[in-house]
This record gives sequence, C-alpha cells and structure tokens, in this order.
Amino acid sequence: MGILGWIVLGLLAGAIAKAIMPGKDPGGIIITMLIGIVGAILGGFIGSALFSTDLGSFFDLRTWLLAIVGSLVLLGIYRLVTGRRSRV
Repeated sequence: MGILGWIVLGLLAGAIAKAIMPGKDPGGIIITMLIGIVGAILGGFIGSALFSTDLGSFFDLRTWLLAIVGSLVLLGIYRLVTGRRSRV
C-alpha cells in the first residue's frame, strides 16, 4: 500500500481513535486528523519492522489495527503534552 493509502487510512483511523478516546482536544478535528495520518504511517512503519513483511492491502485487519493503535498512541501523547501547558 502506498503513501496515499496510508493517508486515507490515517484520516479514518484518526476518526476512530477520537471515537475510542473521547474528550476535549485543544486542536479540534483538523489536528486529530493530522495525528491520525501520522499515527497510521508510524504504525505502518513500526508494524513492517516488527513483522518484517508487507502489511498487506487497505482492507487487511492488521493494517487497520496498527493504524488505529498508532493514532491512539499519538493522540494520547498529544493530550498529555497540551494538557500540561498552562493557559494565561
């Protein structure tokens, strides 16, 4: 699957991650989608390294799980970083 496929998958994975981790995000839906894209690409690269094989097509379950987990991890990190900033 090419980079364009990971971007589309990331948009969907970001929306799913937001549904799994509800709450107030300081950045809104655009930041959540960008985090989803980066999380999907990151999850895909890490999954390729761990499984040492191509993850398959757009409709493969492993691909979706890695994209959603990558998005959840980045969304959690984003909330931790932005939640600790004090508002003046």
